[in-house]
Amino acid sequence: MTQDFPWYRSYPEGVPHEINPDRYQNIADVLDEVAQKHPNHVGYENMGTGLTYARTVELSKDFGAYLQSLGLKPGDRVAIMMPNLLQYVVALFACLRAGLVVVNINPLYTAREVHGSLVDSGAKAIVIIENFAKTLEKAIGDTNCEHVILTAVGDLYPCLKRTFVNFMVRKVKKMVPAFNLPGAVRFNDALQIGREKGYTPHPANNRETAFLQYTGGTTGVSKGAVLTHRNILANMAQVSAWISRAMKEGEEVVMTALPLYHIFSLTSTMVYTQLASTMVLITNPRDQDALGKTCQKYDYSVIIGVNTLFAAMLGNKEFLSHKFTRLRMTVGGGTQVQSHVALRWKEQTGCPILEAYGLTECSPGVCGNIPEANWDGSVGVPIPSTEVSIRGEGFQDLGVCPSPDRIPEFTGEICVRGPQVMLGYWNRPDETAEALRDGWLRTGDVGYMNDMGSVTITDRKKDMILVSGFNVYPNEVENVIAGMPQVLEVGVVGVPNDKTGETVKAVIVRKDPTLTAEQVKAYCKTMLTNYKLPRKIVFVDELPKTAVGKILRHELRNVD
Repeated sequence: MTQDFPWYRSYPEGVPHEINPDRYQNIADVLDEVAQKHPNHVGYENMGTGLTYARTVELSKDFGAYLQSLGLKPGDRVAIMMPNLLQYVVALFACLRAGLVVVNINPLYTAREVHGSLVDSGAKAIVIIENFAKTLEKAIGDTNCEHVILTAVGDLYPCLKRTFVNFMVRKVKKMVPAFNLPGAVRFNDALQIGREKGYTPHPANNRETAFLQYTGGTTGVSKGAVLTHRNILANMAQVSAWISRAMKEGEEVVMTALPLYHIFSLTSTMVYTQLASTMVLITNPRDQDALGKTCQKYDYSVIIGVNTLFAAMLGNKEFLSHKFTRLRMTVGGGTQVQSHVALRWKEQTGCPILEAYGLTECSPGVCGNIPEANWDGSVGVPIPSTEVSIRGEGFQDLGVCPSPDRIPEFTGEICVRGPQVMLGYWNRPDETAEALRDGWLRTGDVGYMNDMGSVTITDRKKDMILVSGFNVYPNEVENVIAGMPQVLEVGVVGVPNDKTGETVKAVIVRKDPTLTAEQVKAYCKTMLTNYKLPRKIVFVDELPKTAVGKILRHELRNVD
């Protein structure tokens, strides 16, 4: 990339315009390198038990050897279905170093959804926490999944703690329903078998597939994005270059509350692994009191989250009593961070939210704000070795917006080109051809770029509401309603209307149970022009969301 792009003018001193995506040949090479430099440094910690980098390498080789002993070959798919546990990290690196392809499955999926993921990916093995084994029992029929490795929450804890924790989970809390999975092997037994057989190094090639990472499905059916080792390694290098000035190798403590099976959390964890950080793995981020107490215990320097997580934490007394003495970086992604959340977070913690933009198909990072910059509603500028183009009708490049009053004519689909962009969608050539055009990924997101290369997203193209020929962006209406003190959460969609084509519908979770639809409408009238006003308002107890808190807008249309 030799062109002088406008976003280069926004780059902080010392941030390169380009990165080398070919420094490593396998993602596990990064772990091995860090383990050589910092063998005794704790890389991953869960409920007070930590794995050093050297121990993580050792265990991943043992588990990789076990997978090899099953007859699995490079390119075979292995599903991992568990929350943030030490076992997840071990299984992940084991698969990658053995040349196997990781298929992340949300452990909260129904049997139907698990079955669909196994069938679509063709996974031959699955590593699953026993809490959801009953779901797998119902899902595994008529799939290619021949091998099941079961783990329990405490399997990598010291002996006494492991026995106590697993007893509590199984017998006291009764969180493991009875199941029948003949031939399933226990995780610790698999480690022992692999240790005895020995790991055979796989000749690495960064063009090999590392993940079939299924898209969030917020606008339809999930598709498996084919991500190579090079895709992920490139994005790791891009993000590392972007944040390196603000981070110190071997000193960061990262609060990892988002599930590792989500690409945002996964790649972020790989970035901080490369920085020899300590990742504090939160198994159940929905338990806000426990999360708040964990925040109290660890003097963490980094937290990665989404808008709903930040909002929930700001309402938790345990979290708010924390002193935030070391917090230097808060990264928000997955969905737009709302302005009132960003402002409250900065007031409470003293640390601004660094909003970034990405998507599964880009491994996921595309744009980011400059570390330590105050939130301004944009997603920042393209990161190194990344090109962003705003495309209009006919796929023409609209260029940069020269002034705020001309935003509408320079708003179009955000398209991305760079080494982090996926190869395509697994077994979906037609959808791959639609998404990838002339080397550009068509994101389906709508926005504009200013003359300094900063990108502002107005909304998902498929979520855009058309009212009497006028575009209404749900994010804008959501931000207005979310600013009401009586509102906890809100999602906005378009619904059919005979007169206007579509009209705006708001689905609201109330903080104040006395809040009425008329109050919401009256408030919106003071903030929005007429065609943007919500005509239909529905109150619910909770909004449908993905595992990482992204609102499922397509489901809101059916909420009455």
